[in-house]
Amino acid sequence: MELFAQTLLNGVLMAGVYALVATGLALSLGVVGIVNFAHGEFLMLGAYLSYLLFAFRGVDPLLSLGLAFLAAFLVGALTYHGLIRPVLRAPELNQMLLTFGLSVCLQNLALLLFGADTRVVAPPYQAATLALGPFFLGAVPLGAFLLSLALLLLLQAFLTRSRLGLAVRAVAQNRVAPGLLGIEAEAVYLLAFGLSAALAGVAGVMLSVMLYASPTVGFLFTLKSFAIVALAGLGNLKGVIPAALVLALAEALVSTYVPGGGGLVEAVFFLVLFLALVGRAWRAA
Repeated sequence: MELFAQTLLNGVLMAGVYALVATGLALSLGVVGIVNFAHGEFLMLGAYLSYLLFAFRGVDPLLSLGLAFLAAFLVGALTYHGLIRPVLRAPELNQMLLTFGLSVCLQNLALLLFGADTRVVAPPYQAATLALGPFFLGAVPLGAFLLSLALLLLLQAFLTRSRLGLAVRAVAQNRVAPGLLGIEAEAVYLLAFGLSAALAGVAGVMLSVMLYASPTVGFLFTLKSFAIVALAGLGNLKGVIPAALVLALAEALVSTYVPGGGGLVEAVFFLVLFLALVGRAWRAA
């Protein structure tokens, strides 16, 4: 029973980071209306930025979070302005091919610059644990969970209590009517895409300590985020956290209780995605 409870705790902590990354994807999909296969590469950017600052300047990953947010936001805004904006009215297939091509290019650029080896940021507290009775919580996963939760709450407050956030929600609900009220949709798209990238960038810093930085780590989390968004409902920010919890708990249980489950964990999101799509097709029938 203790092993089961410990497994659930580990899954809950990981769900926070999953929700943060998937919320960014849901934001770009719900507001901008584009399927961004390069979303995970903003995560990769944050992970490598954390690694470079730690390896060559000794900067603690906690201090890299703000810089990663700003850097990913800037790169996301430039990506929107230079690549996404010109194809907003193009067929969806063209948009997906563009973002998929961007993902492949960025992965290969990282491979050229850093090689295929994984890079890990290992601050002194990386292996620290907190004991709660018979259970143990890793200090880094717990901190990542709390930070992810705080960022998601801040995003929710921004979207519901600020004029700019309300403009984002208005554009997400109707792309034509807000223009009649003086809301500049293009500026909202740029902001939403930048925020989407920034959330992924911050998650990348956390994952550089929890897991690793590598050329393909972003694409892996893109796939997981698509599974979460499909389960939550396209563009449904409120459903992302429960969906992320489902995926993270499923992975934790498979890893613990299925023989050889460690090698199957990365395939769990395919099952979640399949079930989500089948469920939606069944309800639509």
